[in-house]
Amino acid sequence: MLVGYARVAAADRNAAIQQAALTAAGCERIFADEGVSGGAIKRPALEKALAALNTGDVLVVWRLDRLGRSLSHLVQLAKLLGGGGIGFKSLSESIDTAAASGRQFFCIMGALADFERSLIIERTRAGMVAARQRGAKAGRKPKLTPEQIEYARKLIDAGEGPREVAKTLGVGLATLYRRIPAAASNRNTLDLFSAVVQ
Repeated sequence: MLVGYARVAAADRNAAIQQAALTAAGCERIFADEGVSGGAIKRPALEKALAALNTGDVLVVWRLDRLGRSLSHLVQLAKLLGGGGIGFKSLSESIDTAAASGRQFFCIMGALADFERSLIIERTRAGMVAARQRGAKAGRKPKLTPEQIEYARKLIDAGEGPREVAKTLGVGLATLYRRIPAAASNRNTLDLFSAVVQ
């Protein structure tokens, strides 16, 4: 059985074109998401179309961009369909996974999607290195300011218990343990903490 899927974004005027093409291709059932952009994660009609497919069926779209949000998303859907013994056909691009050329096309797309992922990872790493060189700090903002750390150290030196100090500052005991030894300049504070930890 041929199952058609159409997606019509709000700005599109090609609903009739898609429907006519899918009907002419022999689709017995057609599911359509209307007013949905290509980047939308939730597409109810696509989910229904995928649920309606059985082994030996073929999912048909008018054009590739009607189906996938991105190259990697298209490859993922093609793998999902192929794994269930379901074919895929795109009318505009003349892609049919029942033919060797169609399967080869998706292999090439898979390689391109992997390449795209690698480029994104590489750019992200390069951006982080450049940010560090500019002096930017990665990660979360510290929970305690240097002034709060100094205040906590003075309280502990004065005999206040670490739990009470952590509660006063609104942080966990582990946060206080991590920050005070790094900020402590005298041996008494470190000794006090090591005695509490043990």
